[in-house]
Amino acid sequence: MTRSNTSAFTLLELVIVLAIAATLAAFAIPSYRSHIARAHRIDAASALYRAAQFVEGAPSDSATTTLPTGLDQAPHFGTAVYRLRVLSADDTNGGYAIEATPAQDGPMRDDACGTFTLDATGSRSNRNDGGGSTPANSECWNTG
Repeated sequence: MTRSNTSAFTLLELVIVLAIAATLAAFAIPSYRSHIARAHRIDAASALYRAAQFVEGAPSDSATTTLPTGLDQAPHFGTAVYRLRVLSADDTNGGYAIEATPAQDGPMRDDACGTFTLDATGSRSNRNDGGGSTPANSECWNTG
């Protein structure tokens, strides 16, 4: 009788490979989600700067209250993650303020940074309407 030479994985080898894969996934998935959230925050900040440039370039006699299509959301094409709107002038904002609010059904709706605000004086801030604490401006605006 000849014995065929077959090779296969043992149960121990399979368990070791699954344990390694689970460990990698436990670190990779939160890191990936953090990276995606940071990318969305950067999109919101850059959209605010683009909208501010538009408002600054608008004729001074016209009250710019709405932004054109493309400047009213972040990212400026595709599905909106943030919605932008121009706020009215008051004594503290230097003539205008623009805010980027997370879309209600978007991936950033529960983000700790919440709503981004940029005004004519260059002041940047965040407001979390969810009741939680808001991280430092440098973390939300990706400057730290």
